[in-house]
Amino acid sequence: MSPVSSSIFLSRLQGLPVLDASGDQVGKVRDFVTQFRAPGRLPRVKGLVVELLAARRIFVPMARVQSIDAERLSLAGVIDARRFQQREGETLVFEDLFDRAVVTTNGKRATIFDVAMRGSRNRQWEITRAALRETTAKRFGFASRRGALLQVPWSEIAPSLAAADEATDRKVAQLADMRPADVARELHDMAPAQRTDVARALADEQLADAFQELPEDEQVALLNTLEAERAADVLEEMDPDDAADLINDLPEEFAEDLLARMEPEEAADVRNLMQYEELTAGGMMTSEPVIVAPDATIAQALAALRNPEVTPAAASMVFITRPPTDTPSGRYLGAAHIQRLLREPPSLMASTVIDTAMRPLTPDADLNRVSRYFATYNLVIAPVVNAEHQLVGAVTVDDVLDHMLPDDWRGDQMDGIEPGERADDGPDRRPDGGSDEQEVD
Repeated sequence: MSPVSSSIFLSRLQGLPVLDASGDQVGKVRDFVTQFRAPGRLPRVKGLVVELLAARRIFVPMARVQSIDAERLSLAGVIDARRFQQREGETLVFEDLFDRAVVTTNGKRATIFDVAMRGSRNRQWEITRAALRETTAKRFGFASRRGALLQVPWSEIAPSLAAADEATDRKVAQLADMRPADVARELHDMAPAQRTDVARALADEQLADAFQELPEDEQVALLNTLEAERAADVLEEMDPDDAADLINDLPEEFAEDLLARMEPEEAADVRNLMQYEELTAGGMMTSEPVIVAPDATIAQALAALRNPEVTPAAASMVFITRPPTDTPSGRYLGAAHIQRLLREPPSLMASTVIDTAMRPLTPDADLNRVSRYFATYNLVIAPVVNAEHQLVGAVTVDDVLDHMLPDDWRGDQMDGIEPGERADDGPDRRPDGGSDEQEVD
């Protein structure tokens, strides 16, 4: 859903019918889930709690919300029907925020009776304003509930809501706006007990992104500290190829338990990748490249590449296949580079600008062949096509580098060790005690 220019007060949405992609009612809005962030940052609205017609309450991310109006809230895509469980670091608007006592920056004491959210430029939703009822002086030993009403920017009451005395909440707030690699470094540097507490409090998506930046042994160790249901949720948020690599490092019984707990579609993607050898194109590829049908226009192809969830490497190329356009796809027709798409009329068919000189990789292509392929074609992503001419995935250059670098490169990077150095004695030295470094005049 596109961000809106005006704020929406959430009490007006309580109880509204929730419709699925086909227009059928699936439930009603019961609450909204927010996450406080570092001082100076507005709280993020992560999603909403929907009560299904069967009286089960589930969580729906804001990214699934297609539209909001005065009569209904419409969803897009598939929803997760598992029962909602509030996690550490999450705040429910109606249950936890309403009636909460606050003090404004100019000293007025009040209670919250409503909050408003607005869509930001990065397609997230944030709490921007609060509607307050001012608390009047006590009369006959009781506080009056009929104080003046006022609206204030969220920043005017945020200090009185800060959980600065809670170490885990404070650390989660600090990590909220960091890049995944920086979050991973912070987790790497924490004591084991703190790492476990913070990991449990982080949002699934943020923890999944950080997992992918950690050394493999730390991924396994941290995953083992999570409850099985939570671990499965995190795996669902990871890129399928990274999730497959991680599951391959787990004991078979634990791995099967996690796969059984994942959504069937997500688990199927991971299982498909696990059938390939690790150091092959099939073992390195992602099963979610950007794919369009032959009749898609260049404008439609560019719109698909603009999806904020698509990585920069994956956004450098669109693949054209016959339906279905999910992997394994219909017959693979070719690929078009984003630079070429940007130079052609938007109304032109994307299939007319296919790079005919580029042959796809096969799933069994080894690491040496894959790396030479990238060097030959100067690519950052490459298609992988099976013997039935189906696109089964795509390899990105970062996955190739992950397998070409030493196994412990992520751990060395976390410890601040430069390539070519060792943690124990610095630069590699010759057996005779000399150094490979040369003096210069």
